[in-house]
Amino acid sequence: MANPSQYLLIVSTEAYSGKSATILGIAHQLQERGIAISYGKPLGTVISKDSKGAIEEDVRFIAATLNLERERVKMPLLYLDEDTIAGRLQGEDSTDYSGTLKDYCKDGGSDLVLLEGPGTLAEGSLFNLSAVQIAQQLNASILLVARYSSLFLVDSLLGAKQYLGAFAGKGSPLLGVSINDIPLDKLEATQNKIKPFLEEQGIPVLGMLPRNNLLRSVSVRELAGRLGAKVLCRPDRLDLMVENLSIGAMNVNSALEYFRQGRNMAVVTGGDRTDLQMAALETSTNCLILTGHVRPQPLILSRAQDLEIPVLGINLDTLTTVEIADRAFGNVRIQEPIKVQCIQESIRQYFDTNRLINSII
Repeated sequence: MANPSQYLLIVSTEAYSGKSATILGIAHQLQERGIAISYGKPLGTVISKDSKGAIEEDVRFIAATLNLERERVKMPLLYLDEDTIAGRLQGEDSTDYSGTLKDYCKDGGSDLVLLEGPGTLAEGSLFNLSAVQIAQQLNASILLVARYSSLFLVDSLLGAKQYLGAFAGKGSPLLGVSINDIPLDKLEATQNKIKPFLEEQGIPVLGMLPRNNLLRSVSVRELAGRLGAKVLCRPDRLDLMVENLSIGAMNVNSALEYFRQGRNMAVVTGGDRTDLQMAALETSTNCLILTGHVRPQPLILSRAQDLEIPVLGINLDTLTTVEIADRAFGNVRIQEPIKVQCIQESIRQYFDTNRLINSII
């Protein structure tokens, strides 16, 4: 590349728009083209802890997936949570993070440093680490990632361009946008209406990624963790992916017809509804979630064992269970190898990596 250690900041107007997935797919394409990359996330949000302290799960996962050397991985400069915000508001933390950002991002061996921006364009402003502030300090180019909602998405993207340009001083740093999770029946409208209009407004559309149910799916392990469930059967199959929820609360004949319409389901039903449990096991079910803290009949566990379908027991009512599980589908993360493969193939097919590279050089 023309200038070593350039910066590309990947941002979004709202959280859970697919920034991490986009980075994972783009980085893989860049590596295939022989471009040396580094990756970092200045503002950490997905926090866990081990014996060494706080860990940003997304950074660790992406770095491992891309086989990045340690010196090319930048853990967060700051972890954002309520305690951190409270400390800032109370004057306990007066650090000028914008002043330390360049040192944090300093890189001597990469062609391009990929930086994952905050959840929204404004997040991190309290610490001088908003998307705009990061871009200003590093003179970084910006790729905006947006999840398709409707044609009203255009307003959001135009507003983002104006917002970014207002702070840039000499034109917007926005290289372009990648629109993902586009329903199949909206692809034509996105291609023929949204893309030409945005291009005319000076917003290059680098990617248009169709919806993929696998990427929206959740592992049985993730559901079990969120629900505080006890695994009653096949703990070795918790990596199965669930694409949607089905609720079993009707008579068995209606339930069987209902279950047959689903694919890779998690079926939520009462622990005492043996008839519905058996019906679910005979359809495309990847997990049984039994409510009410009632242990299922041995014949159910035996059948599930033979079919390699995990059974989860929880001490919650059906409504609460569905609410918790639904939130899991709304905040999907990419931690499974099968999703990584899907993301890489989707970016290869639907994202214009060459146009991105030419814009940066």
